[in-house]
Amino acid sequence: MVTLLWILAVVLVIAGIVAIVRGQLLWGIVLIVVGLLVGPGGVSVFA
Repeated sequence: MVTLLWILAVVLVIAGIVAIVRGQLLWGIVLIVVGLLVGPGGVSVFA
């Protein structure tokens, strides 16, 4: 389960960075924040 959360968090953060680079600042920030919340290193929503 921890590995799955890490993968999900990494995908969300990368998608957020890509969105920011493409000019979608708000959507990128939302994706990065959600990625940090989901990831086991942060405040995991599933814990």
